[in-house]
Amino acid sequence: MALSIFDIFKIGVGPSSSHTIGPMWAGRYFLNELIARNELEKVARIKVGLYGSLALTGFGHATDKAAVLGISGLAPDVMCPDFADEVFNRAKSEGKLRLNDLRDIDFNYESDMIFHFNEALPEHPNGIRFYAVDENGIGLFEKAYLSIGGGFVVSVDDFHNNTASEDSNVEVPWAFKNGDDILAICEEQQFSIAEMAYQNEGAISGLSRAEIDARIDHIWEVMKACIDRGMRMEGQLPVSGISRRAKDMLTSLTAHPEAMLSDHFAIMDWVTLFAMAVNEENACGGRVVTAPTNGAAGVIPAVLAYYTRFDKKSSEQGVRDFLATAAVIGMLYKMNASISGAEVGCQGEVGVACSMASAGLAAVMGGSVLQVENAAEIGMEHHLGMTCDPVGGLVQVPCIERNSMAAIKTITAARLALRGNGYHEVSLDNVIETMYNTGLDIQAKYRETSQGGLALYAGKKSQC
Repeated sequence: MALSIFDIFKIGVGPSSSHTIGPMWAGRYFLNELIARNELEKVARIKVGLYGSLALTGFGHATDKAAVLGISGLAPDVMCPDFADEVFNRAKSEGKLRLNDLRDIDFNYESDMIFHFNEALPEHPNGIRFYAVDENGIGLFEKAYLSIGGGFVVSVDDFHNNTASEDSNVEVPWAFKNGDDILAICEEQQFSIAEMAYQNEGAISGLSRAEIDARIDHIWEVMKACIDRGMRMEGQLPVSGISRRAKDMLTSLTAHPEAMLSDHFAIMDWVTLFAMAVNEENACGGRVVTAPTNGAAGVIPAVLAYYTRFDKKSSEQGVRDFLATAAVIGMLYKMNASISGAEVGCQGEVGVACSMASAGLAAVMGGSVLQVENAAEIGMEHHLGMTCDPVGGLVQVPCIERNSMAAIKTITAARLALRGNGYHEVSLDNVIETMYNTGLDIQAKYRETSQGGLALYAGKKSQC
């Protein structure tokens, strides 16, 4: 039983993996169930109920749009973001929803998209329910789903039947449950975390080493394209009207390249730029890679860009090993804690991304397995308790800057671990358990509900 590298790194669209990608997949799964039950031709209307955090911050996260796209038959990993707007706008303005490009049904946004602001499903803060009825209003089929972070979705039925795991049923050569298992395996076999990930991935996906490389390379290409597009685009972020900053920062940095010679911290400005570019793209609904979530999508690409541009020893295989190592660390958090901001706060998103990136960077900079584990622990240790309090329910403030800050923390964590011998007081397993328990202790208003923290200051600009 194991997760795939490509469960952790999934291509999708912004602004949120749990609030956009997850609900879109849920809608698609519901549509597929209607088809499998031979009910599609009988459907006259589909209603959508959003619960908990999906309701409270659903508008800012485009959850309503995602649900409509899903039941229209679109999938987040292959769809065109521009076409998505066309589908959603047609549904709202014309009152028509096309199911799987086969037939139209009536759709009234005001009555068929229901935000249950004061109700949450008991199983998880991110709940969504779909109802299909015939022309007489008689129910045909309904099903509830949970969006549990990082684009992962399970039905409530599977949750209660203990079949909610996303793990592969394939037996892998190197099964692990925690960080200590990984250390023991790598020590016994005398190989790296990346090598362990490659061997497990081959068993899970049935791909050859070259095919795994090709898929990892594609993930990096999407990340790079997101950075490049984010640095080119101008204008304002949706809904909030906040100005994009990445283009101006790029112009400023390239106007004075000599600063790199006199200011040793100028590299930090580039890392900040890379992360900001990705998360501005995410905020605009662009194509991103969950790493491990959309809200934290800028950290790993920014650190990888730092590695490829500023480390003279960087290589294509280094990028692959970085991502393979980071994925294994992400699996530990997914299996033993949570990567859902609505469940454990932003420590489960940006904090996990920092931990993953710290491990990846330490690995490609020549760190031992012990130093890599230490880097991952440091990356999370200094994000413990971080709340998820998006202003206006948008993945913009403080999310964009948090990614930039975490990318800088990543470099510090990796370098700090490499200066040590790998032995440290708090293990990665300890910090993962602490993160999860801390997240459960955080009041609900600080967990992606926009009811507390910085979210209370929406629209209140500084007068200083």
